[in-house]
Amino acid sequence: MEWLSLVLFACVVLVLLAGFPVAFTLSGTAILFAFGGAAAGVFDPRYLDAIPSRLFGVMTNQTLVAVPLFVFMGVMLERSRLAEDLLDTLSALFGSVRGGLALSVTLVGMLLAASTGIVGATVVTMGLLSLPTMLKRGYDPAIASGTICASGTLGQIIPPSIILVLLGDVLSSAYQQAQLQQGIYSPETVSVGELFAGALLPGLALVVMYLVWLLIIAFFRPEVMPAHPHDPDEKRGMAARVLKALLPPLLLILAVLGSIIGGLATPTEAAAVGALGAMILAALRGELKLATMREVVSRTARVSSMVFLILVGASIFSLVFRGYGGDALVRELLLGLPGGVFGAMLAVMIVMFLLGFVLDFIEITFVIVPIVGPVLLAMGLDPVWLGVMIAINLQTSFLTPPFGFALFYLRGVAPASVTTTAIYRGVMPFVVIQLLALGVLALWPELATWLPDRLY
Repeated sequence: MEWLSLVLFACVVLVLLAGFPVAFTLSGTAILFAFGGAAAGVFDPRYLDAIPSRLFGVMTNQTLVAVPLFVFMGVMLERSRLAEDLLDTLSALFGSVRGGLALSVTLVGMLLAASTGIVGATVVTMGLLSLPTMLKRGYDPAIASGTICASGTLGQIIPPSIILVLLGDVLSSAYQQAQLQQGIYSPETVSVGELFAGALLPGLALVVMYLVWLLIIAFFRPEVMPAHPHDPDEKRGMAARVLKALLPPLLLILAVLGSIIGGLATPTEAAAVGALGAMILAALRGELKLATMREVVSRTARVSSMVFLILVGASIFSLVFRGYGGDALVRELLLGLPGGVFGAMLAVMIVMFLLGFVLDFIEITFVIVPIVGPVLLAMGLDPVWLGVMIAINLQTSFLTPPFGFALFYLRGVAPASVTTTAIYRGVMPFVVIQLLALGVLALWPELATWLPDRLY
């Protein structure tokens, strides 16, 4: 009855498209299929006995404690108006250059990505802060929209990203499972720190590709990205302004990311340092007030609750999916594809790309990766390279019209003068850049594996 596992998966997607909450859809649909299958004699209800131990495993997972801490850090930095100061300073620095404001938005997006790791928050923040300024200075709405959406999604790939924390935990379990299937009873693990190190070079390379594209547009089409001459008085003390705006977030990023990659702290410990550092920055800027703390804690609780409730639902779904033999069916399907490892990897990337239109990265990480991860890793793929490929693939999916999540975030805060068509036109060159980066990483896995190999 393995085909019922595919029916279960299709029903989950349909219920999600109908607008029902993700966590309850995953668990509720799976339990209905389990009870129905048990009544029909095609499902062994003893699979459900593993639910308590799975939930206890989630509760005692030290790596996942980093999630609420990173969320707290990101929300606190957002409330401290860090992005506003960065954008003002870099705009003053680069504004007199053609395309300077777009370059500033990309660099601020990169710093926010490394500081907050939350895509929706970055896109909305940059849309509110920079889109009106770019339009007022004569930027083409498509160029402005595309730059904001693309820089906002950098939070998917530039560490310390929440998706990399979740992906690292899931891939570690999948990697151990793949080795046990191969008869290796002392399996190696892959850490979140290794995934952070693997994503660092591809993430920075992506930023460089964005900047090069914007410079090319500014050179050949200066009318769509005009320069903004500044008053000479504005240039006075520029070095001190840049240092004051850039140094605090850079120190915070270095403290968090450096301690993880350098092996000085676990992701959870580094996330705690980041949360404390964000509070210190907010205090220094006069933003650490009781009302601010109340809002930050409330938003952190909501986001963290959503993540862990989805994880609980995904755990129940995966148990029922395996109970119907879905994992064996997926393994047979992937191994039977033409092209061997390449064919299997290509099929998984295409499926994930398409699912990225309807599912958020949390659902894909908790539902899809545990199913296909062990199969791909048993074929000999490097877990760090696989994790970085998945992250960039989902980042591309979230940018691609007409269903990309980043486009919806920006549409929600963009003025009526910016049409949806303009947003779609603006992101297309960046989608091509993303696909190019994905292809380069597929051809040269060393871009993701070189740094972790040197550090670990």
